Amino acid sequence: MLSRSTFAVSLLVAGLLAGARAGHAQVVSDSLTLGGTIQAVLDANPAITSLEEEVNAATSRVTQSRGGFLPQITGTATYTRVDPVVKVQLSPDAPAFQLAPNNNYDAHITLQYGLLDFGRKEATTNLAESRRATAVDNIAVTRRDLAFSAAQAYYNILFVRESIKVQDAQIVSLQQHQREMEKRVQGGVSTRFDVTTTQVRITQAQNTKIDLENQLRNQQTLLARLLHKPEYVNVPVRGALTYQPQPVDLDAALAQALEKRPEVKLARDAENTANLNLKLIERANTPTLGVGAQLGAKNGYLPNLDRVRPNSVGVVQLSVPIYDGNKNKNQRVEALANIRGSQARIEDTQEQVRSDVRQATNNLQSSTARYENSVVQIAQATDALTRAQGRYRYGVGQNLDVLDAETSLAQARLSRLQAIYNYTLGQYQLKRAVGEQIW
Repeated sequence: MLSRSTFAVSLLVAGLLAGARAGHAQVVSDSLTLGGTIQAVLDANPAITSLEEEVNAATSRVTQSRGGFLPQITGTATYTRVDPVVKVQLSPDAPAFQLAPNNNYDAHITLQYGLLDFGRKEATTNLAESRRATAVDNIAVTRRDLAFSAAQAYYNILFVRESIKVQDAQIVSLQQHQREMEKRVQGGVSTRFDVTTTQVRITQAQNTKIDLENQLRNQQTLLARLLHKPEYVNVPVRGALTYQPQPVDLDAALAQALEKRPEVKLARDAENTANLNLKLIERANTPTLGVGAQLGAKNGYLPNLDRVRPNSVGVVQLSVPIYDGNKNKNQRVEALANIRGSQARIEDTQEQVRSDVRQATNNLQSSTARYENSVVQIAQATDALTRAQGRYRYGVGQNLDVLDAETSLAQARLSRLQAIYNYTLGQYQLKRAVGEQIW
């Protein structure tokens, strides 16, 4: 049987282990993959919420425009006091009587319905639908741009982290070389100048690391801004920067971009809206035919003016515009100009899309060539460093050769990282260019 103190210690140890597991689980659950980073940015950004509310408003306008196809019903109740009123006396001996009451009461329900407007209500509804589609496409553009910004910040962090590792490896190698120099100085084989030169290179490498660490903090701050989490000092991003080349079909990418790019959709939405607006203007001066009915009760009927009686009214109305001061004519001129302008914007947008696709493809090809070249460069720099170290060890080489080889190897590794980063980001640039979903 465990003593009381032993039992207490066991509980304490179990609690600490449970806390450690919980803490580890929290770190893992809070760390962000690429998909998690993009989704968190999209969920947190208020710009999307604002655009979604614009879609809701546009949807409401569509519903409002459809109300024109339904009858309009209005209830009205009025009281009117009239003084004086006309009184008639047929003879001097006869009492006078009123032609209208002093107190007038009227309550009725009015129903109005448009039978024919030559497509005006339909044109209004179609125009509202087109504007709603534009609002939806604006959301797609904003989400796409936010997703790309999130991916760029995510890979910037990974790139800088890997660059810091390269600098750390260079610093460790230089420090090891410095220790060898100091041993050679003690043995009288080398001079103190070689040690000082090595220390200068270490300081330079440390300065580069300081710059990279500052870049990392800035990228962390940028991503925290996108996530709308100012309390984040180190955004918990996890992942690896890897080179995964994929073939690119330029013709297929161009065709896909012209079909799926949201900017092209927005330009076509603008043309469609301009055409629908012209149709509405063309129907603005068309006749309208409507019917109406009124049911209610009022007083004022002879011979008992104060008695409230039911009444009804039926109306058929035809309205024909005759002259509006050339307003509709000038509106048509404006609408036609807007149509031509939207068509020109479509052509310009399509050219911009083609340019974006070609540039993204060129960047991928360049990054591929740079990666392949950096792989060769690393192999060459590694061989050069091995030979320089061997020559110096046997006293037939100089310390400067070793330091230059160390620097060349670090630069080659950074070059490979830069190529991987450029290629990875280029893939997302191409996805954005062709209108493909980034996340």
